[in-house]
Amino acid sequence: MTPSPHQPTTPFDPDDQPFDSWAERFRLLSEPSRLRILSVICQGERNVSDICTLTGLHQANVSKHLQLLKVAGVVACRRVGICRYYRIVDDEVRSLCPAALMNGER
Repeated sequence: MTPSPHQPTTPFDPDDQPFDSWAERFRLLSEPSRLRILSVICQGERNVSDICTLTGLHQANVSKHLQLLKVAGVVACRRVGICRYYRIVDDEVRSLCPAALMNGER
């Protein structure tokens, strides 16, 4: 007997799933200001000043959110002179960018 297309071929074990990791990621992404910042960085590497201009957020607020995203491994930065340039380094978050950008246009 072949399994139906709706039945998994291997048993589902909830203990093997990365629920804690995903819950933490969703918590991090649930803040609207962070999503605004990520939507800007999805378009390419940006410095803090550009992010502030494009999001309308204050520099201190942007820096705070970028630090949280950096500690979580979502973004990385490089320093050029006195400027810091941020980019997305988490592939799973990067894969969400097209959906986030399309939904932001509605």
